[in-house]
Amino acid sequence: MILYGERNPAPNPRRVRIFVAEKGIDLPETRVNLRLREHKSDEHRARNSLGQVPTLVLDDGTAISESVSICRYLEGLHPAPALFGSTVREQALVDMWIRRVEFQLTVPVGMFWRHAHPLTAALLTQFRDFGESNRETYGRVCAWLDGDLADGRPWLAGDGFSMADIVALTTIDFATFTGLEPPADLPWLKAWHDRAAARPSASA
Repeated sequence: MILYGERNPAPNPRRVRIFVAEKGIDLPETRVNLRLREHKSDEHRARNSLGQVPTLVLDDGTAISESVSICRYLEGLHPAPALFGSTVREQALVDMWIRRVEFQLTVPVGMFWRHAHPLTAALLTQFRDFGESNRETYGRVCAWLDGDLADGRPWLAGDGFSMADIVALTTIDFATFTGLEPPADLPWLKAWHDRAAARPSASA
């Protein structure tokens, strides 16, 4: 297997690196330089027609893209520790939280990045008012997440660290890189982030 990805701060390849580190899997990553637009090359589009990273190419040539899908495949090969849940209940909760993070948290971060950040200005027609409007949306979602974590559970889906936490951590860290800071008065979200960021896998 060959994993094609990119260095930090690219959030989606980082998801896979954290997942692999949690599993203790030896999976070297081949860099696809986003700044040099290598992800849009014919060579990489042959692996991923959308021209995105990460992409995992299996020994038989099958290419799997989308970070969560790659991690689901690796979970099947390396089931312990379970990062998508061990029971049907846990699996449903992890899936629920992955979808909540991606729809509620990741979308406004992506819209801010695309439409309000100077590094993406040359890539598309930016609508800066719309981009900046996502600051408020992001803050509101962070406040909702803080309130949901106020029940004291250590991780998003319950007692166990999971793929949902990986998706949230990489999203929030990337948001900070873009200039979107979570509101300061969110103690439950901060405590969760501190726990997640302190895991050795977070530096993968």
